[in-house]
Amino acid sequence: MIRDAVRRFAEQEIAPVSERLWEEQEFAYQVWKQAGELGFLGLPYPEEHGGGGGDWLGFTIVLEEIARVDAAVASSMMANSTPASLINNYGTPAQKERYLRPIIDGTQVGCIGLTEPNAGSDAANIQTRAVLRDGQWIINGSKTFITNSGTDITGPIVIAAVTGTRDDGRKEISNFILPSDTAGFSLGRKLQKIGWRGSTTYELFFEDCVLPADHLLGEQGAGLKQTLGNISTGRILIGALGLGILQGSMERSVAYLKDRSAFGKRLEHFQALQFKVADMATHAHAARLMLYDAASRKDAGLSCDVEASMAKLFATERAMEAAHQAIQIHGGNGIMTEYPVARAFGDAKVLEIVEGTSEIQRMIISRQVLS
Repeated sequence: MIRDAVRRFAEQEIAPVSERLWEEQEFAYQVWKQAGELGFLGLPYPEEHGGGGGDWLGFTIVLEEIARVDAAVASSMMANSTPASLINNYGTPAQKERYLRPIIDGTQVGCIGLTEPNAGSDAANIQTRAVLRDGQWIINGSKTFITNSGTDITGPIVIAAVTGTRDDGRKEISNFILPSDTAGFSLGRKLQKIGWRGSTTYELFFEDCVLPADHLLGEQGAGLKQTLGNISTGRILIGALGLGILQGSMERSVAYLKDRSAFGKRLEHFQALQFKVADMATHAHAARLMLYDAASRKDAGLSCDVEASMAKLFATERAMEAAHQAIQIHGGNGIMTEYPVARAFGDAKVLEIVEGTSEIQRMIISRQVLS
């Protein structure tokens, strides 16, 4: 039922505006509002805070079906789920009511501010600092590559900042909820991406931002632990975007093969092209099994770190491969951005970078295997 409902929504509401969102690099405001009203944004969160009371397997299917049509819109939904999960898992009742509810009902959109110019895969290397002074946190620093920033409805930004030094000399990192209208907070450049063009991405700057003490999220010094505790979920969801691109690439390729002819016969009768879609179908089936297994393990409260890394690695790399072959099948049309296969190519590449690069996933998997 979830799949059917989301597929109808994606085809009826997102597909007609997808090219325009890509060309204009515009956030899909109307789609976002509708997704919130239909319960897609809040599906895995508690009903008491406006969520759907569903599970992560269901949300994985939501993102898979949205990404099948437009991975940029799906990326905004995925990025929104990270601050939503952090606030849901570690926030006070007052924080949940004020900041969680609006980003899962479609009123606002949330951001996660972790990445910095010198802290990407090495998240512990962040430089942004927060100092407690007279009962208020003073924040200075910068973030980059922040999805969902700079929209007209950007709401809470969960940011990580250094709040001290541990006994072992390592940085003490804490998370904070920063409203987008906080004095001293400003946007830098709007970043130009090869994919996810329908999803806004900016640099963020904090200059003596003043936050009340109650905007600390959870315990002081627990920020990195909180973020890493949620990272497997993020990898499952990015994998779901990869699966959507994989499935969409296959379906568009099949339709094109059945529609076009060359040398006196339809393209579907050329074995070289048949083999391309056979590989796409096989990889989509395998990726779906891996992702659903990882999501089901999370829903059951079981460890899923390695399974999430494996699923993310496989789904995103196979998505890149499928997007490449879909363009090859479409020939000259495939490199025209009016065709969804062209737009999906850039989207697929992004997936091999975010939420841990392919190299990071291989480090995690090999460490487990070798242990």
